[in-house]
Amino acid sequence: MAEAPLPQAITHRPLPEREITAPVLLTLPDGHLNDDAVGWTRTPLVVTDGIGRGPRAWGRTRRWEQWTVVTATHVVGLSVSDVDYASLQGIWLLDRRSGDEITHDSVGVLGGSVAIPGTLGRGSVRARTLPVRIDIDEVEGGTRLRAVGDRIRVDILAHRPERHECLGVVVPWSRRRFLYTVKDVARPAEGTVYVDGRPEPLPAGVSWATHDHGRGRWPRALAWTSGTGSGVTDGHAVGFHVGGRWSDGTGSAPNALVVDGRVSKLSEELTWDYALDDELTPWRVRGDAVELTFTPQHTRSSSRDAKVGASTARQLLGTWSGRVRDENGAWITVTDVFGSAEEVRARW
Repeated sequence: MAEAPLPQAITHRPLPEREITAPVLLTLPDGHLNDDAVGWTRTPLVVTDGIGRGPRAWGRTRRWEQWTVVTATHVVGLSVSDVDYASLQGIWLLDRRSGDEITHDSVGVLGGSVAIPGTLGRGSVRARTLPVRIDIDEVEGGTRLRAVGDRIRVDILAHRPERHECLGVVVPWSRRRFLYTVKDVARPAEGTVYVDGRPEPLPAGVSWATHDHGRGRWPRALAWTSGTGSGVTDGHAVGFHVGGRWSDGTGSAPNALVVDGRVSKLSEELTWDYALDDELTPWRVRGDAVELTFTPQHTRSSSRDAKVGASTARQLLGTWSGRVRDENGAWITVTDVFGSAEEVRARW
């Protein structure tokens, strides 16, 4: 029997989110959610070392680091994750000119093939399997991303400009199920990607890195819709992350606009309108402060059905246009900003 489609419309409404301005522990000593951590931040202030503690913690803990780098000619993705009983890591590349893709994925048992710090910025990220090697290190002025696969080698610096801000948000499903995530967009990038030994330098001024960081304890099944984009538009360096469904009803929303490094929190649930049966149909995202249209150019679908879990994902790459309102009430124009939109269903 075919799986019933998930609802594709989300009602937007304002949320009374609280800004956190001082470091705070995500969890209490027993591993349960610390209520003082629920809110959002402009810099990574939440300490997440304790998420594996407490009763029934093992098997539900999720730690991940995902980076996407977009250039005028390529899209590069690096992912490292630990789900307690397994580790998942991968390198992905798209040639925007030809549409060709290269993917190197691997699965490790019991997470032994990866090293992920308990809290963002407090250590390096390492992945070591036969097909994939990934190193992510905080360095002066940014983050260095290195990866090696059979056909791909990556050496990229994602700059962190002075006073650059990023969105951090804690989503509380319950005292035992919660997630802290950081969405860091519009990071200028430089470096080189090697494809079959051929160097592909990242063009200055038009190459952008996006970081998706997560630490938490998930429910058994989860589904989400999200979108992100980074680029220069209307004379400003603009980035944004919009998402929904997985956080609905929690009082938190993973939505923010970044303009020239300054975060404007978008505290509302958004309305999404899209058609999965027509991959090239534009997606529309609406709210009191968001009026965006995403035009797909390339589709990437994936599925996993194994002992480590099952998931289906459809990621579309393309351009965003429209406008988003900043914290001062001014509308920021978005014109042909390259990015992605995705729908994911996961069961772990």
